[in-house]
Formats: sequence, C-alpha cells, structure tokens
Amino acid sequence: MTAKIEIQLADAESIPKDFYLQEQAAHIIQSDAEAIEAAHRLAEEFSKEASIRDHERRLPLKEIHSYSASGLWGITIPKAFGGAGVSYKTLAEVVKIISSADSSLGQIAQNHWAFIEHIRLDATQEQQAFFFEKVLSGQRFGNAFSEKGSKTVADLTTQIEFKDGHAVINGQKFFATGALLAHWIPVVAVDHEGKPYAALLPQHSPGLSIINDWSGFGQRTTTSGTVLLDHVQVDSQYVVPIFKAFQRPTAAGAISQFIQAAVDAGIARGAIQETIGYVREFARPWIDSGLNKATEDPYTIASIGELKIKLRAAEAVLDLAGEAIDRALDNPSEESVSEATLLTAEAKVLTTEIALLAANKLFELSGTRSTLSELNLDRHWRNARTHTLHDPVRWKLNIVGNYYLNDVPPPRHPWS
Repeated sequence: MTAKIEIQLADAESIPKDFYLQEQAAHIIQSDAEAIEAAHRLAEEFSKEASIRDHERRLPLKEIHSYSASGLWGITIPKAFGGAGVSYKTLAEVVKIISSADSSLGQIAQNHWAFIEHIRLDATQEQQAFFFEKVLSGQRFGNAFSEKGSKTVADLTTQIEFKDGHAVINGQKFFATGALLAHWIPVVAVDHEGKPYAALLPQHSPGLSIINDWSGFGQRTTTSGTVLLDHVQVDSQYVVPIFKAFQRPTAAGAISQFIQAAVDAGIARGAIQETIGYVREFARPWIDSGLNKATEDPYTIASIGELKIKLRAAEAVLDLAGEAIDRALDNPSEESVSEATLLTAEAKVLTTEIALLAANKLFELSGTRSTLSELNLDRHWRNARTHTLHDPVRWKLNIVGNYYLNDVPPPRHPWS
C-alpha cells in the first residue's frame, strides 16, 4: 500500500494581507489586438522562472499581480460595462500565449473568465455592474465549484440556505483553482431543491478556509486545493442563480470547456518550442545516420513537422469553436449552442492529443539527457497529463458521434 504524502504549502492566512489590495487600478484593454500584445509581453516575463516556480511549488504572487493589473482578466467584459468584449477566438489566443509560458498561470484565470460569463447570463444588472467594475479594477475570481468523493462530478453536497437578506453556506470543496489568490471565491452550492447557486465570497470571509493542499504532480502552482465552508454568511446581492444558464440554450458549458482546451493547446505550444530549442542546441545525431547534427535527422525533421501540423489543426478547430461561441452568444438557440458545444468538444479532443503527443516527443527527440532533473523538462508532460484529465475526451467523442449518428443534442452542463 502506497503511503499518503501530505502537502500543505500555504493557506489564506499565510499570504500577506496586502497581496489582495490593488495598489492601482488595472489597465483597461480596449481591443483584441491590445489583448494579444499584452499577453505576449507578460508571457515573456512569466517564462523566465516558470521552471523554478514549478520545481519549488512557489506560488506566483508577483506574476498574478502583473497578470490581473495588465487588464487581461477583464477582456471578456461586455463593452456596455466598460470592457473590451473581445472575441472568444482572441481569448483563446491569450490563454494559449500565457499557458505556453506557464500553464499554471494559464489555468488560474480559467474559471475567472468562465464565471464572468455566468454573471453576464444569470446575474441582475446591478450585480453585473458591481462585479464587472470590480474585475476591471483588477480584482480576481477564484473557484470553488467541484468536490471530491461524490458519485459524479455533478453530485454536490455543499448546501446554501437562504435567510432574510443573506444566505448561509456549509460544505467542502476541492480542485479550487486560484481561490487562494483571488479577491472573490465563487462557491457553487445547492439549495433544498438541488438547484445550484454561486455565492461570491470575499476573501477572508468568516468561516471560509482555503488550504493549498494540492499535491498533483502537474499544474503544481495553481493552488487547486481545499475550501472549507463553516456557516459562511453571504449577502444575497452576491448570490447568482447559475442553474438558469442550463435551463435554456446558452454557451456557458461550451465556454468552460473551450478555455480548458486553450490551456492544453498552450501546453502543446510550449512543449514543441522547448523540443525545437533543445534539439537545436543539445541533441546528438544517431550513430548510424552519418549526420553531423540532430537537426539534419530526417526522422526528427518529420516528427517536428507532424507536431506542427497537428498543433495547427487543433488550433484551427479551436478558432472555429470560438467563432461558434460568439455566434451562440449573439443569437442563442438550440442550433447555435449545439454547434458551439460540438466544435468545442472536437477542439478538446485535438488539443488533448497534441498536448500529450508533444510532451512525449520532447524526450523522444531530445534524448536521454533531456530527462535530467535539473532541466525539469518533465514539467511539460506532467502539466499536459494533469490538465487534460479535466473532463474525459472519450466522452467528447461520444457527444460528437451521438449527435451525427443519432441526432442526440449535446447535454447541457459545464462538462460537455
């Protein structure tokens, strides 16, 4: 029997209180082009110590501040509320750029953007104005959606009870990506009828405990650990009835999956670039090839070509999914939402495959020395294997096949 390893590197009380205070308002990005430019600038900086952060499980405190202060966390906020309202194709590009440099940072913002859409879909106008202004000022949403140990991912035990003007929440969450570093933690809890609500809890709310006990071998610095909720009171104005997003055709589920696929595509980008750099500088030609350089090996050349082609194909389908999501947001219907969901499922399959393939090929093409611990190149495989486990792609294949073969529409939930 394998011994259990206990990991607890930090909790909310160990983070400096001033970490959650914005020294200055975040920049407000005005266009898609500006968003992509900002992402490239940040990725260059984030990549410098990405390997060290992974190796030491060092929380990216400085990087998260730079990330949200850049304005990128607010780029999907509608123009009517002061945001750039960028296309989802642009959002995917931003996620890929950041994730190629540090996929943990790419994942930390993943649920933030997904929840912005829930606010747009299900919150009141007053709630939208309040929270969108907070995001544009640089504040971040975390995530306390999933639980562990239940029959399925959709079986939630965390309870919300409504009182006069407020609600009380009790329960326990896991996989709470980014919660430790967020200003607001959206907690999904069910009422006495089993309907899910999201309660946005301010960081340091009484009864709220966030523990960084994420021990996964990949995505090490996402703070995807435990959230404990002991009679946490929350004002009713901070509660959003997210169940409504799945009572009608909306792109909410597709958006959640779409951003995950973009993270995987970014992991693939980073792994391929790392492979090219290593082969150019360090790899040796095989003894029987008669060649002077590993870069002249026709099998290596072909493998790089294969990786690039499959990455381009995956990203192309991801772009198609982003465009379909935009259409579904503009004109929600069974048809437009199904198209967005199906294309996102296809993209999720392809980005998963290329992320895993690229991470494996890195070592195959680079040689035995590339496995040395001090290089930490295995972080690409560890990150790819860990993040691609979000929602099994074998069921994406089933969703797509069932639609085309049996005319069965995709299911309405965040995991399709």
